[in-house]
Amino acid sequence: MPASLLLRVRHRSPGLANGLVGGALAAGLGLAAFTVLVMLLWVSSPYPDSGPGGALHVAAALWLLAHGAELVRVDTLSGAPAPMGVPPLLLAVVPVWLLHRAARDTAEGGARDNAPLMPGRTAWAGVVLGYLAVAAPAALYAAGGALRPSWAWTALCVPLVALVAAGTGVWTAYGRPSGPLEQVLGAVLPRGARHLVLGPDGRPGVAARAAAAGATVLVAGGAVVLTVSLGWHFGETRRTFGRLTEGWSGWLAVLLLCVTLLPNAAVWAAAYALGPGFLLGTGVAVTPLGARAAPLLPPFPLLAAVPDPGAGTALHGTVVALPLTAGVVVGWFVGRGSVTGGGRFGVWTTGRTAGAAAFAAGLCGVLMALLAGLAGGPLGTAALARFGPVWWQVGLAAAVWLGLTAAATALTVRAWRLRRSHRRGERRADRVVAPRRRPALPRPPQRERLPRGTWFKRKPGRSAPAPAPVAADEPYLLLDDDDGDDRAHGAPDDLRDLRDGTDPFGLRPRPEPLDDLPTASPPAAPGDTEPRPPG
Repeated sequence: MPASLLLRVRHRSPGLANGLVGGALAAGLGLAAFTVLVMLLWVSSPYPDSGPGGALHVAAALWLLAHGAELVRVDTLSGAPAPMGVPPLLLAVVPVWLLHRAARDTAEGGARDNAPLMPGRTAWAGVVLGYLAVAAPAALYAAGGALRPSWAWTALCVPLVALVAAGTGVWTAYGRPSGPLEQVLGAVLPRGARHLVLGPDGRPGVAARAAAAGATVLVAGGAVVLTVSLGWHFGETRRTFGRLTEGWSGWLAVLLLCVTLLPNAAVWAAAYALGPGFLLGTGVAVTPLGARAAPLLPPFPLLAAVPDPGAGTALHGTVVALPLTAGVVVGWFVGRGSVTGGGRFGVWTTGRTAGAAAFAAGLCGVLMALLAGLAGGPLGTAALARFGPVWWQVGLAAAVWLGLTAAATALTVRAWRLRRSHRRGERRADRVVAPRRRPALPRPPQRERLPRGTWFKRKPGRSAPAPAPVAADEPYLLLDDDDGDDRAHGAPDDLRDLRDGTDPFGLRPRPEPLDDLPTASPPAAPGDTEPRPPG
């Protein structure tokens, strides 16, 4: 093995080992959290169907379901396996957050201040490999239970979640740089769209923030629509708890299941407000224009919020205010960024502003399509093979709704902010006051300029300080006027001449010698006072 390769392996091996440990720890913590939750429900259940081994199998299967993997239920009444592919979005937060934290901490490596970070690829690969090293045995163990993972979905979803979540963690550790993302987008996007997406005037960042804000408004508004519908059907919602189970432990289990499915229901309500709605089985769509009679559904509390079968009313049509509001929010973000986000490129033109609004609407449509695809899935075969919103319909509807309203709002906000900035400039110009002139003060009389040579003369009447008396026992000091010592030590004749007052170089002293200095007077005796001449 070459020496350079040995040094490279030695340099990267500690970081790779830390990544492996961090990824394995993230997977172990996620499995432990799901195991504790399932075991608590199993212990509190008055009529458990299986022993602790069955509960552990269910915990491993739910952990895989949180990654988006589809499960297969084998103990059905018909004997045919039935798929279950609706992952609770709230449970998906656990593995994603653990992977993100593990990758970020591994990349930082305990670095402080200006310490170098671990190589991003090393940390990313280590965390992903360590996570998959624990996920593979967990999938094999879950295959022995009643809920078995689908191997195709497991092999696709678990590594994909690990790659994306760990990548965001490393990206966060490096300060979220835009370079890697721009390289990926530059390689994927066509040449005509690169200038719009990767423009240097800040449009990509503004559009991304606007799209995230629009998706947040849609999901939050969907949660509001869900809450209103549950309150409208409160009686039916309360009766479903009694039909499903008995006892506080069963009610608690159903309540926890409803809580984990609340984000899914919010996305369903957002899809309903956008227009495409959602499916309660094959060919059974629920939209604001009307709802068809669904087949016999299980008495689940969240399903009680489904509108009654029949044509839609004006009350159902009020939900269109949600996508309009989301479009206004997206347009406000883009319009504000068109004035302040350009940096040194200045204010965007109307065409660039409209293009950025359209791009933000498209990004929001992609986000909503992704959420709709994750929030739905099959709950069985035949009539329940399609359950939830159709992802491509939701994404297209979101892009159209937001594209129409966001462009108009962005142009309006841009014009309003520019007009306000111009008004501020005019107001500041009007407020400019002419500088006040100071009153003319009498100038002091010009003094006669003294010649340079007389600047250093002392004022008359001042006496030089008297030398301090030397004590009799003062030790002898080598003074400068000891001519004999100078000759003894070999001092130059020029220095001795300078000390004597003669100029060996023939130069005139500057300033003139002070010849008119008063002679020093002897010190006055104590008690004697002498009037001081005026200075």
